[in-house]
Amino acid sequence: MRLPVMPPLLPMLAKAVPEIPPGMVYEPKWDGFRTIVFRDGDEVELGSRNTKPMTRYFPEVVEAVLREAPERVVLDGEVVVPAADGASLDFEALLQRIHPAESRVRLLARETPAVLVAFDLLALGDEDLTGLPFAERRARLEAAVGGGGPGVHVTRTTTDLAEAREWFERFEGAGLDGVVAKDPALPYRPDKRVMFKIKHERTADCVLAGYRTHKNDDRAVGSLLLGLYDDAGRLASVGVASSFPMARRRELFEELQPLVVPADDPDHPWTEAAQAAGTRTPREAETSRWAAGKDLSFTPLRPERVVEVRYDHMEGVRFRHVAQFVRWRPDRDPRSCTYAQLEVPVRYDLGDVLG
Repeated sequence: MRLPVMPPLLPMLAKAVPEIPPGMVYEPKWDGFRTIVFRDGDEVELGSRNTKPMTRYFPEVVEAVLREAPERVVLDGEVVVPAADGASLDFEALLQRIHPAESRVRLLARETPAVLVAFDLLALGDEDLTGLPFAERRARLEAAVGGGGPGVHVTRTTTDLAEAREWFERFEGAGLDGVVAKDPALPYRPDKRVMFKIKHERTADCVLAGYRTHKNDDRAVGSLLLGLYDDAGRLASVGVASSFPMARRRELFEELQPLVVPADDPDHPWTEAAQAAGTRTPREAETSRWAAGKDLSFTPLRPERVVEVRYDHMEGVRFRHVAQFVRWRPDRDPRSCTYAQLEVPVRYDLGDVLG
């Protein structure tokens, strides 16, 4: 492979801001795997945000690039898995694609095929385009890849601030998590946070059902384990809250001791028996490929306390990122903390946000 921009390459990044800034080019914020695509004739390489190779996990994306992209090109984009209904993204299905068995990867490529959504053009033919303004790179991208295909798409953009604000509301949920704003004069700057992302912030009341101790102090809380009741009345693990000052972590440890129950308590909703019955528990992560080498044991608590947390996005049935503690909700009935409070209506079709 000989291209004017060669792998490995760290992508240009965005920093979070509270409001959509004026005078920018705006795009929907996709929720997938950030990917730099390198194609030189019959050779295709997919690089992750951390430059790790992803080519073997997405053979259908490789085939789509060979079929639909220029012969010599470098693209910046997002690999996503559309849900079967065509009106949302399936991040859980995307996570399953990172699998060590080739046979499993091939099966999932047929059952839950991924697509590439391109939003920047870094090289074309023998030209290195990274020094050009983004507005010019975007125009070249539309000319080279625009028109779409079953496997390679170009994301929609606008320069209208009012339209971007409308997108922020209308595309909420189901896999599009806000808006990205880019300076039209901006050259491509690898590994620099020079774009802007505006994400939804939501709150939820969750049941506290356990904690993990801090890695440096076994009498301090490292994270609070949060749950919500599903339609079957089971308390399902939805993620954690952390980011406390050390003094507060030690206070929480003492405060929660009266709620501690034995690790094998048969009445706790996250016992091994509960997991065997299909309840989503924190123990599921112990065998996860994403948690290799981490100690994910936890101290179970009677599920009597409710905590309000702030989160940005759901990843299937879990918070995508660590939630932020807001306050205790002593008057809230734990059984009323259900997934229903998180439901965000899907108000778009994926075709609405592809160029």
